[in-house]
Parts: sequence; structure tokens; C-alpha cells
Amino acid sequence: MQVGTTRRALLHAGGLLLAALLSGCSGQGSGPAPAPPRPSYDGSEASKASPTAPPTTPRRESMASDGAPRRALLSIPRLAIRHLPVVPYRGYTDDGPGTEIQNRGVAASPHGPRGGTGPGGIGNYQVTAHRLSSTQAFRYLPDLRRGDKVYVVAGGVRYTYRITTTRITSFRSARSLREQRAAVPGRPGVAPSRAMITLSTCRTIEDHAEGNYWADEFDNPEHRIDKIGVLVAAS
Repeated sequence: MQVGTTRRALLHAGGLLLAALLSGCSGQGSGPAPAPPRPSYDGSEASKASPTAPPTTPRRESMASDGAPRRALLSIPRLAIRHLPVVPYRGYTDDGPGTEIQNRGVAASPHGPRGGTGPGGIGNYQVTAHRLSSTQAFRYLPDLRRGDKVYVVAGGVRYTYRITTTRITSFRSARSLREQRAAVPGRPGVAPSRAMITLSTCRTIEDHAEGNYWADEFDNPEHRIDKIGVLVAAS
């Protein structure tokens, strides 16, 4: 009885071994499974993928210069201005020395305690030029629009500013002048955190049309037109 049982068990095991051998020869069985086909990719897969860090954007502060006063060249494509010399001087907007520089047909840029920063510097880079006299360098400054680009080349670097707003400054208002010359234009006393630019010229045409003929000792009318911009690139 026991011998018969053992014999049947051996026969059963042999049968299993033979089936396994036959299965292996036919390419089937328990061997390594073939790699699954690679799924196709289209744009819709992006929404399913794990989020990745966005590309690093340079901080505005990293684009700024040390703010030292330097001679520069100013270009404004909208106004067809190319390589207008900008001469730095110690003073404040449209004072005696600044007016003399503008009389030579170039732009003036004040710096120092009552002036602004240098090209590309954190704070308010101030540039003034005549609109109606000398070479009329800023004749069409009022046409500058929000979003227009302004390029300043100094020290081998080109700084790109984007115009953001327009201000009107009154030379007969101490508060208005403080706002024009503030490190953050329009906000006296606020510490600057970015590089900005103020382009300024006279509002003589509009003042006279309104019957306002006031002028200071340098023949500047009461009002100035200021175009304010922020630094967006440096290369």
C-alpha cells in the first residue's frame, strides 16, 4: 500500500518536471517577463508629472550696479534717441551746473546728498535734458509710453529700464521737488530696494498754453514732465 503511494507520487512529480521543461522550450513559463512597451508622450502628460522647480529668475537687486556716478549713453527707441551722452555732476535736478550741462546739448545726471544714484544703481537714476532749447534732446519725451524701453550704457554694461508711470513736478512746491528727487520717486523717506530711473524735461509748451509763464532764475518753467521706469535687465 505504501509502496504504491510512493510510486504514484514519483510519477506525479515527474510529470510536473516534464511539463515545466516543455513550457520553457516554447518560450512561456516563469522566466523574466518582457519589458512593457514605453508609453507615448504628449503635452497632456505634463499635467500628470511631478512638479519641478521653476527656472531661477535673477533678482532685480542682482542686476543693479554699485550706483557710482559714471558717464553714460542713453538710447530710447520710441523717441529715436541714440547714444545721447549723459554727464554726471554733483548737485540736484535743473540747478545751475545741471542747466549748463543741458545747454551743451547733452543730458545731465545729478548725484550726491540731493541728487540720485548712478547708472543701474539701487535708487533713483535721474536724467534731465532740454526740450525746446539747444539740441532739444528731450523734445518728444512726453510721447514716451508705459512699457517703452530705455537703454543706458555705462561701464561696459547696458541697463534696460521699462517705463511705468508719468509724474508732473512743480518747481514752486518743495514737496513736489522732494518727490521727484526721492530715492523711490514720489515717496520721500522710503528706502529704495530696486533700481529706477527718472527722465525729466520742461513742460513749457503746456504751461504757456495754460497761461502759466512763471520761470526760475535758470529760465525753467514751473512744471517738469517726469517719466519713471524700473530696471528690468542688465547685460
